[in-house]
Amino acid sequence: MSEDLRIDREGAVATLTINRPDSRNAISLGMYQELPTLVKSVDEDPNVKVLVVRGAGTKAFAAGADIGEFAEVRGDAESARSYNEHVAAAEHALEGMTKPSIAMVHGFCIGGGCGLALACDLRLSDHKGRFGITPAKLGLVYSLESTKRLVDLVGPAQAKWILFSGMHVDAERALRIGLVDSLHDPDELESATIEFAHTIASRAQYSVRATKEIVRRISAGQTEDDEATTDLRNSSFDTEDYAEGVRAFLEKRSPNFA
Repeated sequence: MSEDLRIDREGAVATLTINRPDSRNAISLGMYQELPTLVKSVDEDPNVKVLVVRGAGTKAFAAGADIGEFAEVRGDAESARSYNEHVAAAEHALEGMTKPSIAMVHGFCIGGGCGLALACDLRLSDHKGRFGITPAKLGLVYSLESTKRLVDLVGPAQAKWILFSGMHVDAERALRIGLVDSLHDPDELESATIEFAHTIASRAQYSVRATKEIVRRISAGQTEDDEATTDLRNSSFDTEDYAEGVRAFLEKRSPNFA
């Protein structure tokens, strides 16, 4: 693991830090290449239930891709296509986790940084958060999958406004249109995010992960139960978490899920 990406674990919550504060946590090609392996290690760790993704410091989640390396890694059409494949793989790794993920956004969350935040399940921001997706400023076209994540959150018209203009969206508007899920004072964002992550970690994990899969299927266009979703629901009755949930309800206490 490079120094530019760091994973820390606190109980059932892991934190993945984009660790380049001197460049507002700009994301290099090497970081995109490394992300899928790191995310997989968290997803496969039986002791981790929730992943928090953040930028180092309090000025930026990530201010986008590392422009300083563009001439080298995106200098022609072939290298640009290869670069885009690595970006897509990193976003797929986050989006495809079986466990829930939360983006904790201090300050700037632009371009590729915003792409990673959108690939997380939830986004918590401070009041200084600024969001932008800027292909129209660079002569680029975002992939259908990346664009769909934005459309799913804010709707077609707001997505067009953001993508056509390339303008930044402040935190209050981001909350209003659904780009983020809650706002916090800058000095309270970290504690609020970690507390919420531990709340999710305290819930029945079969329920959390099955719900994530069902929501994914709905977003992909599924409208009726099939064998897989019916099995997800029915299998919950055989879990120890279900038995504990019923016991706790009858005993009028908080459940202690395995």
